[in-house]
Amino acid sequence: MKRINNSVIALSLFVGIANANAQEKKTLSLDEAVQLGIQNSKNLKIDAAKIEEATADLLEAKNRQLPELKVSGSYMYLPIKPNVDIKLGGASGGAGGPEIHQVVYGSANLSVPIYSGGRIKYGIQSAKYLVEASKLSTENDKTAIAYNVAQAYNNLFKANQSIKVFEENLAASKKRDETFLKMENNGLIARNDRLKANLQTSNIELQLLEAKNNYNIANINMDLLLGLPETTEIEVDQNYIEEGSEVKPVDFYINEARENRKDLQALVQQRKAAELGTKAAKAENLPSIAFTGGYVAADIPKFLTVYNAVNVGIGISYNLSNIWKENSSLRQSQAREKQLAATDELLNDNIKLDVNREYQNTDYSKKRIAVFEKSAEQANENYRITKNKYDNGLATMTELLDADAAQIAANVGVINAKADAALAYRKLLQTTGTLTIK
Repeated sequence: MKRINNSVIALSLFVGIANANAQEKKTLSLDEAVQLGIQNSKNLKIDAAKIEEATADLLEAKNRQLPELKVSGSYMYLPIKPNVDIKLGGASGGAGGPEIHQVVYGSANLSVPIYSGGRIKYGIQSAKYLVEASKLSTENDKTAIAYNVAQAYNNLFKANQSIKVFEENLAASKKRDETFLKMENNGLIARNDRLKANLQTSNIELQLLEAKNNYNIANINMDLLLGLPETTEIEVDQNYIEEGSEVKPVDFYINEARENRKDLQALVQQRKAAELGTKAAKAENLPSIAFTGGYVAADIPKFLTVYNAVNVGIGISYNLSNIWKENSSLRQSQAREKQLAATDELLNDNIKLDVNREYQNTDYSKKRIAVFEKSAEQANENYRITKNKYDNGLATMTELLDADAAQIAANVGVINAKADAALAYRKLLQTTGTLTIK
């Protein structure tokens, strides 16, 4: 009875482990994988913090147009009797004046900016442009993440398909080994030929092991990109390699890039902010005008009490040192404008290069598919003919095994070529800024 209970427990544990393993499998289409990758991207979390920082800078710039109200107060204790000499109407106080041991003082000052040469206005608008630039940079990073996930998905797909091809060929090779062993035992083939077939089987087993190793590495990479547990086994969509559309002329993709590249749009916002920065730097040479107001209260026991001392007026501030000092902020801002202008030219050149390169790669990848399909067709036919010759004693074992190896390589090549073509098309879309989630 005890043995039966132990068996039941072991079976339950086995079923539980099997169910746990089954729960770790997750089927994902490429677009679903991209969505997960964007949701869990560490880089996008950094970008979100940068947007918050830029928004805080905008808030700081807006705060400069608001009134400034400062309140201060102090209490002072005088341990030594001060000498107080008050002259009122020609009379002066003598040594017999009041004893002063403490002073209480408080004030409130209000300042409302009226004119600052445009520094506040330029600062607010510049900060708005920089917030928009941060958001556009985030969108550009999303496009890059979408391609990185597609690249990882492509590697996982190719490794998975290679495993299937090698498993099919390994099963056929093992069956062939069994047939050759029987033929050797019946004296129909030499032992050396049978060993050559066994060696071919071992080579296929090694290729299968390598494919499984590549699959495991690609799967872990996908788990990390998507924010999934590392034990999750991802099953890819078999229709992935059929995605894509007809490639249009290269000028179409260059125009698409000019209109949709988020990094280019972000640079435009940065240049606008830099232009306003130059205007703000020039405004430093202008005076500032503000409405001012204040309130003062003081109490010196046995001597003086002041309250309701309210004042209002207009304050003008101008830094006279600007007359002989060089405006370094202006020079820095102008240099920044030049840098961004040169960066814009360089980025436009790089966009042209990237689009043309990926356009050529996409065209090349599509053409490779036809070549590999033709090679696979030839390899399969060659193996069929060689097998028929071998069965009729017209071909050697070496020729048969070479034909089999060529057939495997050609079939794997077709799969890889289709997957690479689908990925190349997505890379082309990334360079145009139009790689989106469906």
